[in-house]
Parts: sequence; C-alpha cells; structure tokens
Amino acid sequence: MQFHWQNPYPTIRMPVMGRNVVATSHPYAAQAGLKILHQGGNAIDAAIAAAAALMIVEPVSNGLGSDCFAIVWDGQELHGLNASGVAPQAWNPAYYAKKYGVDANGIAKRPMRGWDTVTVPGALAGWEALQNRFGSLPLADLLQPAIEIAERGYAMPLIVAHKWAAAIPDLQTQPGFAAAFMPHGRAPLAGERFTFPSAARTLRALAKNGIRAFYEGEIAEAIVAFAKATDGAMTLADLSAYRPDWVGTIQQSLRAADGQQYDLHEIPPNGQGIGALIALGILQHFDLASLPVDGIESQHLQIEAMKLAFADVYQYLADPRSMAVTPEQMLSPSYLAERAKQINPKKSTHFKHGLPASGGTVYLTTADAQGRMVSFIQSNYMGFGSGVVVPEWGVSLQNRGYGFSLDPQSANVVAGGKRPFHTIIPAFLTRNDGGQIFPQMSFGVMGGDMQPQGHLQTLVRMMNYQQQPQAACDAPRWKVNRDFTLDVESNMNPATVAGLIAMGHTLKKIDDPYMDFGSGQFIWRLSDDLEDGYIAASDSRRDGLAAAY
Repeated sequence: MQFHWQNPYPTIRMPVMGRNVVATSHPYAAQAGLKILHQGGNAIDAAIAAAAALMIVEPVSNGLGSDCFAIVWDGQELHGLNASGVAPQAWNPAYYAKKYGVDANGIAKRPMRGWDTVTVPGALAGWEALQNRFGSLPLADLLQPAIEIAERGYAMPLIVAHKWAAAIPDLQTQPGFAAAFMPHGRAPLAGERFTFPSAARTLRALAKNGIRAFYEGEIAEAIVAFAKATDGAMTLADLSAYRPDWVGTIQQSLRAADGQQYDLHEIPPNGQGIGALIALGILQHFDLASLPVDGIESQHLQIEAMKLAFADVYQYLADPRSMAVTPEQMLSPSYLAERAKQINPKKSTHFKHGLPASGGTVYLTTADAQGRMVSFIQSNYMGFGSGVVVPEWGVSLQNRGYGFSLDPQSANVVAGGKRPFHTIIPAFLTRNDGGQIFPQMSFGVMGGDMQPQGHLQTLVRMMNYQQQPQAACDAPRWKVNRDFTLDVESNMNPATVAGLIAMGHTLKKIDDPYMDFGSGQFIWRLSDDLEDGYIAASDSRRDGLAAAY
C-alpha cells in the first residue's frame, strides 16, 4: 500500500517510524513497553509490560480485575486469545429476580455497578497465557515498570483526570472505591501526583509468586473474603476454575483501492469484532473509492453497513456455546450480498436482523525487529467498571456481567460459567499475496460499541482512500447508537452532516467525545523487509503515545 502521506485533518500527532514500536493511550505505558524491548524482550513481553502500566496510569479504563483479548503474530502465524471472564456459578435470572425483583414484563432487574456485575477477571490469566507461550523475559521484569510507577506516582493527565472526576458521583459509595480512588476525598486534579501502593503490592506478589496467586493464593482469598463481606457471589471455586482460551481468529477478505487483497482478523464471539467483518463484507459490494472520502455518499454507505451488522450482532451474539447461528453463517458471502441489497444509497433505513442460512477500555499494540506483532486490549468496561475495589490490594473489578441479558429467551442470558456479550476487540490485518500470508497491521479502536465502527471507518480510509494511519486516526468519526440514531464528531464537515440528516439519519447531541468516538493505536509494517520497520499512530482523543527505536 502506498499511502497519501499528507494529513488533511487538524492534529497534534505525527506518525512514528521505527523497527521496535509500542503505541498505547498513555506515554508511561508506551515507555514501559519500549523499556522491555531495550532489555531484550520481544513484542509479547512489551505488550504485557505496557498492559500492566496502563492499569496504574489509566485506572478509569482498566485495572487488575479487567478482562483482555489479544491477537499475536509470532513471526509465522496468527494466534487469538480470549481472556474474558465468566459468570460466577451462582448467577442466573432467578438469582437477580430474588435480589432485585422483576420488571413489567417479568424480566429480572439487575444493577449496572457493584458485585452483581463482576465476572471472574480474565486479564491476568491472559498475561500468563501470553508469557508462557511467547514470552522471553521473567514476569518480574515485565511488571517492574508498573510497580515503579505505582509506588512513585505520576502526574495526572488531562483526559484521565476529566473521566475520573465524572465517575465519582456514581461510584463513590461502592465497596473500596473511595479508599483507592478518592485521595483527599475527591478525584485527583490534572497535574496532581497519584500513587497506587495497594496495586503495587499486588504486582509485587504476582512477580514473586506468579499469576496463579491471583486465582488461587492470598489475593484470591482476599477477593472472596471481600465479596462475602459486601454481598458478592464470587467464590474461590469460581476464581480457581478460570482459564483463558486460545480461539484463533475469524476473518473477512478486503480488496484495497490498489487491487491488493487483505484479510481483517477479529476474535470470534463472545466479542463483537464480527460486526466489523459483517459491515466490511457488505461494503465490498460498493465502489467506495469512487466517492469523496469525507462526502455524504461514502459516509452514508458505511453507516448503513454498520447498522445492518449491528442488527445481527445484537440479535445473535453470545457465548459461542449458546449461539443459534455460527460466525461462518453470519459471514457467508451470499448472505452478506443479500444484506448489501437492502441498503438504499439515498436514504437511511432502520434495519432488522437477517436470517443467516442454518448450519471504559485500553488498547495497545507492539511490534519488534524480529517481526512479532501484538494487538492487545483490556478493559473494566464502564469507567472504573463495577466500582468495587478490593482493599489493600488495589484490585478494581470490571462490570462485564452487565453485558448479559436476563431474558430467558436470549442466547446471551446469564448463567454460571458463561461469558457475556463483550465489546472489547483487538484487530489484525494480513496481506494475501497469491495465497501467501504476510502480517500488515496490528490495531484497535477502544470505546464500547464504537470499537467495530472504528475498525470499519479507519480501515475504509486506509484501504479505499490510501490515507496513512495517523490521518485515518485523526479523521472525524460517526457512531451508530443502540437505537440506530447517529452521533457525529463536532469537526465533521457541516455539509456532510446536513446531507446525512436530509437522508433521514437521526442525530443526537454529544457531550463526551472520550467514549463516544473511541481512541485508536495502529502499527503498520512498511514492507516485507524487516529492516524497513513500521509506522505507528496514536489517537489524539486520549493522552497516548507511539514510541519507537
């Protein structure tokens, strides 16, 4: 791919090039990963080090009680890891009905925060799986940068400070939250130093005793004791039984404007990455490259394809053991061709799900001089997740259980040992050259339901319009909401926005760009010659950094 190197969008970022690269949403995390590469570690080691640092410097988005997913190019082939947590065995609709009652339709109610949203944390087990299979340095080395940051502290960055303060009203009464995240009785101010000694204690224990101490040792015992004391259902059996899964990837073929064939890879369900694959498969039936990149027609087609994808995702996606249809059926070329026919190029449509033939997040990416590349994402879901923080250990727990349905008829209905619908998705692009597969780009766009939409929009810009990664990252975005209304960024061309409204798209007012339009990190391999290295981009919607040497 020969990019157009100019950037037509206002930005404070420039693309970064090097043979060893780390791109994250916080400079300290990027530097933690780069430090590990300097010490002789590989891209997988660097990803774990950066992930640990992000739990300290961006706790509003992830923590020791997060989940994670990863796609790894090991130099020869791709591997996909699902380290999302499962429901405690006690959970089912009756559990929630007994505690919270039922609504007018007889469906059990449930909270958005607190212990009854906490599934078994999977992120640390994911680190262990990655290190055991691909790592080259001891775990203690990988955790040392995060330990130092937690103990010495860091000056609070602007965007994290804003999100931190916004979360306080909803979470300040959750068990353990105020003690961990409200020093001086409030959120830290921008530029104020924050230390996290309790999290450092946990990281030191893991460095000494290994990750299983979180699931079977003294940390696990502390989590369960706190759950018992504060009305949680988590047990030692729930924690000790947990293991992440190597799941491979699912993919969609794409043809770029220059005729080159690529494949976009995503993690299979329970993650929503299949939504990006469906939308991009539908768009293969349109000549986007012939339309102006920021024009009404191109944006409309992308929005409609995303709406079609979400109609199916929201209907069918669940733990794959419970899905009524398979990913292969949802991605069938003949099915996507029929779905493409439903798009009216001149008018917005409210789509229903089809019938396939039977049969608050951080993202980082790393690459090293030997050709290994990692696409990695971990999250506590909504800002600070459940709000529950285990005292003295700094374990802030996600609220991924809120992704379950309580409707007994849903494939995504809650059940013990089951994974919920998950929003976080890493992505990877490979180049198909006459049947031979080459790694091309590790990337992701964090931010709830924005993630597959960010994958779609940035890839269309690179594949169809040859925009370089930082330009594709900086360009204005739209977002399809759950009710199929539309959000648009304030810097989108007013004529394009007016045109979309004229086509029947319903726009909503946006107050919070941090979550609504996501934030991406991208590493693109410049050629098949490793000496040429990579180009990296980091989204200006966060406090991030792409660092290289």
